[in-house]
Amino acid sequence: LTEAQQSQREIALAARDALFQQLVEKLMEALTSSGPAAAIEVCGQQSPQIAAEVSRQYGVGIGRTSHRLRNPRNASPDWAKSLVDAQVAEPQLIALADGHLGVLLPIRLKAQCLMCHGPKELILPDVQAALGRAYPDDQATGFQEGDLRGWFWLSVPEDAKIPSATEPNGVDEPGDVDTAVET
Repeated sequence: LTEAQQSQREIALAARDALFQQLVEKLMEALTSSGPAAAIEVCGQQSPQIAAEVSRQYGVGIGRTSHRLRNPRNASPDWAKSLVDAQVAEPQLIALADGHLGVLLPIRLKAQCLMCHGPKELILPDVQAALGRAYPDDQATGFQEGDLRGWFWLSVPEDAKIPSATEPNGVDEPGDVDTAVET
């Protein structure tokens, strides 16, 4: 990686960490206060808002995608499509033609995610009903703990920045690119 790309990678990791942290906090709040069916609203409604805020703070494009989508709005960006289709399980860094660094970071399923993403026969009826209403073409069930669930994708321009610690949700230390994110 060039020096600029190394900086872009660090920004990507910090932005991913910020999105992950905020999303997990919202999911845990919903699970604790209202149960697993409420978590569906967090992923469907609040996740795009959180991603938009992280995008603004860091100056990056950011989102989540999968080879088995629940929400069709989470389709892969064009540069990542072949990697997602191939279900690449390792972090990927791609120099894009516009000078951006494309970053694709795996998401592995944790045990607590099985209540919405596990085998259908193990998903509670009220959660199945909520999923059916929100996502009639849902493909995101049938996973086991540790499975590759999807990816965080980021498009990082050369002028992106890590927000200062005084900004809301500032991140001091980014995660390690060799560690797959688990959600």
